Amino acid sequence: MTILTAPPQTTSDAATTVPIELVVLDMAGTTVLDDGVVEHAFQRAAERTGVAAHLPWADALAYVRETMGRSKLDVFTHLANGDTEAASAATAAFERAYAELVEEEGVQEIPGARETIESLRASGLSVALTTGFAPVTRDAILRALGWEQLVDLALSPVDVGRGRPAPDLVLGAVLRTGTSSVAAVAVVGDTASDVQSGLRAGAGLAVGVLSGAHDRATLEASGAHVVIDSVAALRELPAFQRPAS
Repeated sequence: MTILTAPPQTTSDAATTVPIELVVLDMAGTTVLDDGVVEHAFQRAAERTGVAAHLPWADALAYVRETMGRSKLDVFTHLANGDTEAASAATAAFERAYAELVEEEGVQEIPGARETIESLRASGLSVALTTGFAPVTRDAILRALGWEQLVDLALSPVDVGRGRPAPDLVLGAVLRTGTSSVAAVAVVGDTASDVQSGLRAGAGLAVGVLSGAHDRATLEASGAHVVIDSVAALRELPAFQRPAS
């Protein structure tokens, strides 16, 4: 029997460990190779809609990088100074631009991502993918990779209410998979907002990966319990080791 244990929770029963039942994985930068595509799509959307015309592009890009992993609508709402109509138009332009880039350049997984997901599910764990993309973009990526049946479910902010760093994506995955406790969840992502979302949900394990937007210092400062090179190293963590029989 495989027993996967999360770090002790900060509660009165801090010595208790909780078996992991669900792994929540981010998409772009964590399981799906980004290689600047998200930034490029943001730039195309900004140029086509003028949503960030009041800012130097360097400042707008710095904010995009800082908020990687969050709902694209939330990011554009900030760039549009709270103009929700302009933000919605820019978000739609972003989704179109990302689809164009996928068509032009293709999409690739982070090396080892499929094998890691298959291994997790083979060990009896549920696996969910989460993203700040709209469902149309999310599903296009899954189709391009042939991942439609690879995971238990994939969620976007519109499916659950709020995007990261709110806990909704993680909590939505818990409810939809029937996971017994948020403490039985491991959350994995390449951005501070991924980590913060997991911690706010009460996840037992928050893992940062260095294959995407944010560096080790940023991920550790956001509260990650551990930082690894990529999702391919996830099964090497003590929490995912099969105990000796």
